[in-house]
Amino acid sequence: MTHQLKEEGKFKYLEIGEGTPMIILHGLMGGLSNFDNVAQFFPEKGYKVIIPELPLFELPLLKTNVNSFAKYLKEFITHKKLDKVILLGNSLGGHIGLLYTKQYPKNVKALVLTGSSGLYESAMGESYPKRGDRNYIKTKTENVFYDPAIATPELVDEVFETVNDRVKLIRTLAIAKSAIRHNMGKDLPKMNTPTCIIWGENDAVTPPEVGTEFHEKLPNSDLFWIKKCGHAAMMEHPDTFNEILIAWLEKRAL
Repeated sequence: MTHQLKEEGKFKYLEIGEGTPMIILHGLMGGLSNFDNVAQFFPEKGYKVIIPELPLFELPLLKTNVNSFAKYLKEFITHKKLDKVILLGNSLGGHIGLLYTKQYPKNVKALVLTGSSGLYESAMGESYPKRGDRNYIKTKTENVFYDPAIATPELVDEVFETVNDRVKLIRTLAIAKSAIRHNMGKDLPKMNTPTCIIWGENDAVTPPEVGTEFHEKLPNSDLFWIKKCGHAAMMEHPDTFNEILIAWLEKRAL
């Protein structure tokens, strides 16, 4: 994607198109580029796609947690003067979207979860100490996807760089532990925001039963499966992902 990051104060973000605001929240090991296809598709359908760069490695260590990222999202939405947003989150991004929606339900028109944390995840946790072994990181990165070819050398290099940076490693572990501690199982039945759950049938990080549990506990949700798909459906099957989501938004008149 060739769009330039906008910088306003402490906020860095991509903004494409005009229309209903759709805020995309990336995961712990995922960058803005993970949503290239979503960001190209939805502006043509009347949506303003906004992808903030989350401050995963910028906050003080004690504030490097899910709660602080939800607070950051609140500050960003306030800064942008947005109302009735659609939140789309993958992995940690879904968790942040869930927490924001719980806290500010009137400002969320719809929530979209794909491979979201918040209930349970089998993360890369045990792999982080083996920082110097690129082949090990390559294997763990490939395991995120059904098709290992999605884990390009560039993507593996990004993960390898993160886990070999001591400051980033400490924060990555802090965020992962925060996500595990912050289980939202008891909150979900009280959340009535329309929610679209799009899940890979072969997700090894947040297994299929997690998607099913989100659907069972969120009272106003719809669950869609994508075959031969791992943890990042919007990367592995972008066309199918976009088709499911636009059809759901149109059906729900959102």
